[in-house]
Amino acid sequence: MSAEIVYLNGEFLPAEKASVSVLERGFIFGDGVYEVIPVYGGRLFRLDEHLKRLTDSLSSVQIKNPLSISQWRDVIIELVARNGGGDLSIYLQVTRGVATRDHAFPVNVPSTLFLMANPLKAMSDEVHKKGVAAVTAEDIRWKYCHIKSISLLGHVMLRQQALDQNASEAILIRDGHITEGAASNVFIVKNGELITPPKSDFLLPGITRDLVLEIAATHHIPFKEANFTPQVLSGADEVWLTSSTKEILPVTLLNGFPVGCGKPDILWQRMIALYQEYKQNIRKNLSH
Repeated sequence: MSAEIVYLNGEFLPAEKASVSVLERGFIFGDGVYEVIPVYGGRLFRLDEHLKRLTDSLSSVQIKNPLSISQWRDVIIELVARNGGGDLSIYLQVTRGVATRDHAFPVNVPSTLFLMANPLKAMSDEVHKKGVAAVTAEDIRWKYCHIKSISLLGHVMLRQQALDQNASEAILIRDGHITEGAASNVFIVKNGELITPPKSDFLLPGITRDLVLEIAATHHIPFKEANFTPQVLSGADEVWLTSSTKEILPVTLLNGFPVGCGKPDILWQRMIALYQEYKQNIRKNLSH
């Protein structure tokens, strides 16, 4: 198998030959933003939406976007081709660049641009049959979670807290309400209605989250965006986690107790079928 090819500051090269300075602000401060873009059958999943979120994140942290939309598209398509196409997860990262260590933003320093491609694994049959476990945890992160920052220590600690309890994800609580997962958005189903927290500074505006709501609207599945408490979460008929790589995960065990019937339930079964249909249309170049 050929070596993984990455993109670094204008150059495609094998991953083992890519390197950055120890003074890189992403390394020193976590001073940068990122995106993760799925690829199905060599075709990009909602690229415009991902690049819009990237632009918003860059603007929020005052980093100039190093590429135009068309340039981003060309680089990503080329990276996909150089890594064999198929099903991939594209990770891209933009940092403020290399400068003498100082908290102040450096002036006239070029940003560092890095992209890599990793195999994208499909959901296992076991998850389809049994679902996953999750735990709730206090949201210890900063107040700008809508920015897709590479400073992920809080997320990492919360996810590890879940893993230490034999769970796949931590569902977070801030000021008495559910916000999101450590690396996902959260949905519940109650009395046939799909509910997810509204967008705010306290959660990432998920691309898959938005697609789930679009699918619900198209197929007349009742839904709303509304805050809910941990108690409502615990009493939900279904709980889902969504992300670009997780897609739609059914949570069937929460804090050690069964969710609803204790297995992936009716609305999840319907939604995941519709989501897979959407993916197949991407493979056929019928969706974006």
